[in-house]
Amino acid sequence: MSEGLFISLEGIDGSGKTTLIQYLQDKLATYPLLRIREPGGTAISEKIRELLLNIDNYLITARTEAILYAAARSQVVEQLIKPALDEGKLVLADRYVDSTMAYQGYGRGLDLQFLFTLNQLCTSGLLPDATILLDITPQVGEKRRKHEEADRLEQEGREFQARVREGYLQLALKEPKRFYVVNANREFRHVAEDAWGQIMSLLIKRGWLPGEN
Repeated sequence: MSEGLFISLEGIDGSGKTTLIQYLQDKLATYPLLRIREPGGTAISEKIRELLLNIDNYLITARTEAILYAAARSQVVEQLIKPALDEGKLVLADRYVDSTMAYQGYGRGLDLQFLFTLNQLCTSGLLPDATILLDITPQVGEKRRKHEEADRLEQEGREFQARVREGYLQLALKEPKRFYVVNANREFRHVAEDAWGQIMSLLIKRGWLPGEN
């Protein structure tokens, strides 16, 4: 392997990203792999995560929220993602730039061009080779999270999640070559099979066949 491969997972809260990324990590155990989550991944980014998700920080404005996410992303890109890709590794990310566009853009109503420029600055234009979007209704997502303590964004409710979902679908329409939309309302085994099939096709295109890495 000489060139890294960058795959991100996206979706509204309760879509099953965390479960799927663990499944994919196990399936990709023989590959040189870096798994990250956003916000987070580095000591600095995790500190920013604490600020963003703490329910006590309800006074954070939408613009400040977006800038904090961008700061955490900038750190993880420079410290972890770019070096891993330069080393020919496979990077698997639980959220990336599309989360900001969906949550702070479509969800919060911030200007999309502002957010696009912000993301460009904080990542130097780095985008995933592929983005798997777990599409789920807010109702199902809420039901799946009912026994979990909600963080600051999860407390925004169904209408907010509906706007975020619509945002994700709009982003997928604009970049059909990068996005792969998976119906996540189904049983996990079907979702996992669907996502894994897409990743396998990417690995084959890159010549990263099982047993040859």
